[in-house]
Amino acid sequence: EALKPIQWLIGTWESISAKGSFPTIKDFTYKEVIKFESLGQPLLNYESRSKNPVSGAPMHLESGFLRIKPGTNEIAFMVAHNFGLVVLEEGTGDEQGLQLVSKSINRMSFGKDPAVKTVQKRYRLNADGTLQIETDMETSNTPLTNHLVAMYKRSE
Repeated sequence: EALKPIQWLIGTWESISAKGSFPTIKDFTYKEVIKFESLGQPLLNYESRSKNPVSGAPMHLESGFLRIKPGTNEIAFMVAHNFGLVVLEEGTGDEQGLQLVSKSINRMSFGKDPAVKTVQKRYRLNADGTLQIETDMETSNTPLTNHLVAMYKRSE
C-alpha cells in the first residue's frame, strides 16, 4: 500500500531513444535498460545499465533504492554510479511521475573534474505507457543544464 504512488515504475524498461548533451562534451546517444523491483518494503530496488548503441560497450552503471515515506508522496532516491559518484535525491512521486532534486552528492577522492554539483530528474509516465526521463546537471564548470533525455518502453 505504501508503494501505491510509485508502483507503476515496477518492472524493466528499455530505451526507445536516449540522447545526451552538455556544453563541455560532444552530443551522444545510448541504449539503456532500467529495472525497478519491489522487495516488500516501502522501497524499490533500482538498477540501470547503459551501453554504446553501436559497439555495445558498457557505458554507465547505477544501483540503488527508491524509497517512499509511507502515507505520503515524499520520495528519496539513493544511487551509486560506477564512476565513483553517490547521489541522494529527494522529491515527490505520484501515478504520473517523479520530481527529484539532489540533496547530497559525494564522489571518490580520485574522481575526475569537473565535479557534479546538482542533479535534477523528471520522470513522466505518458498516456501511451512510455516513460520519459529528463536529467539536468550542474558541475563545477557549468550551470544547471539539461544533460539527458530518454524515452523507455516497458519490456517486463
